[in-house]
Amino acid sequence: MSDETFAVKFWGVRGTVPCPGAATVRYGGNTSCVEIRCGGNRLIFDAGTGIRLLGNELGTGNGSIHAQVFLTHTHMDHIQGLPFFRPAYSGYNNFEFWNGHLRRQQRSLQDVLYTMMQRPFFPVPLDILHACIAFHDFDAGDTLDPAAGVRMRTAALNHPGGATGYRVEYGGRSVCVVTDTEHVEGQLDDVVLRLIDRSDLVIYDCTYSDEQYPRFRGWGHSTWQQGVRLCLEAAVKRLVAFHHEPDNDDARLDAIAGDLAAAMPGALVAAEGLELHL
Repeated sequence: MSDETFAVKFWGVRGTVPCPGAATVRYGGNTSCVEIRCGGNRLIFDAGTGIRLLGNELGTGNGSIHAQVFLTHTHMDHIQGLPFFRPAYSGYNNFEFWNGHLRRQQRSLQDVLYTMMQRPFFPVPLDILHACIAFHDFDAGDTLDPAAGVRMRTAALNHPGGATGYRVEYGGRSVCVVTDTEHVEGQLDDVVLRLIDRSDLVIYDCTYSDEQYPRFRGWGHSTWQQGVRLCLEAAVKRLVAFHHEPDNDDARLDAIAGDLAAAMPGALVAAEGLELHL
């Protein structure tokens, strides 16, 4: 892998709950998981059900797999794939897990994941994931240096229970992961604007449309139109709509893709398997 590689691949693009079926084949039904490769460094954002597919692709390995997993938050649709991430069961591999919202609640990421993987919720404990070697709790807003040449800025997002947005900077380019976040109608979120300012690529929470949003105020999500407004204001090069509402089938997402591209040329609707190179 070239040291110049800066690539993004989508393994799960849905929010709330997996939605497999004939109506979601083209965009996919798995929940949130995005892989970003910076040279030889592999960064994984969220461990929704899409991380199972990533694990199948990686295999179990023989000491060759090292990655860092950054969670936007710990709602179920963003962590429910972790117990089915096969490479994590091999002691030859190693994974570090990061989160920026739990420390303010006087919780730790390790404790929360232990709770998820215990009876009666799951048959085997977190300890069986022999490759999970480190858990890092930080405060959203901190700047991280997770690997050589990789700088990561973070920000607290407006979501029930808290969530963290990430800006990954590598080789003079940047990718932002901004999900799950709720906007205020008629306003542009200054925190988000600062995080995404002049970024090359922004992956944004586009769960709803502006027309749908009034029915879901307080649920912690945004719209594709708000994503366009933010990206145009911040001079972002490309927007990718993400965290799709589970009832938005392929036909509905096709329609959104057309409207999105008309509003911001080059913008895309995320689909499982989509890979973008910066």
